[in-house]
Amino acid sequence: MELARFLHGAPDSCTPGLVLRHGASYDAFAAVFFGGRRRHVYTKLAELSGLTAGDQILDMGCGPGYFTRILAGAAAPGGSAVGVDASEEAVAQARKVTRLANCTFVDGVAEAIEAPDGTYDVVVTSLMMHHLPEDLRPRVVEEMFRVLRPGGRVLIADFRPPASRIGRHIVGAITGPMMRNTAVDLLEPMTRTAGFEQIVTGDVRPWMHYVQARKPAR
Repeated sequence: MELARFLHGAPDSCTPGLVLRHGASYDAFAAVFFGGRRRHVYTKLAELSGLTAGDQILDMGCGPGYFTRILAGAAAPGGSAVGVDASEEAVAQARKVTRLANCTFVDGVAEAIEAPDGTYDVVVTSLMMHHLPEDLRPRVVEEMFRVLRPGGRVLIADFRPPASRIGRHIVGAITGPMMRNTAVDLLEPMTRTAGFEQIVTGDVRPWMHYVQARKPAR
């Protein structure tokens, strides 16, 4: 199987984006990809989300649920995390390996979350945006805004390509052009256009760029 297709999924009738397959194998690859720092990276991203115990959290494009479980652990006691993904296979794998009572998973697409306005305290997504067509990404950020309560927080994290041409070439050779050309510089303006404020951007080594922001309280 071509590695790029393995990492980024395949077209599916449920969404214009790509849908991840092979959840268990994806988790194994991710452990290697982060060079033993996966737990550190996602724990840091959870901290950057601003979540506190008791929060209700949505993880959009959760895949096999690795980040969702970290979020659920940080939200206890009293809080919970829901992971949403368009891949039935990934959701099934997430349910299979999850043992946390406050961590659940549902099938769904990021551009049309089945939740009322203002449902969640925190909405996060990681390594999902580059799976989506460029014209769909602003709609997904708007959906994050919609399902957040006033004053709620968002964290959007995606792969940060290497700065050097050689580094980008290596990434492209291994993973395909999608990750070589991830436009992380567009995440901040999309977040601002959707209506978020108090926007902060940064990097978590080795690979992640993030945007954190808040929905206005009124």
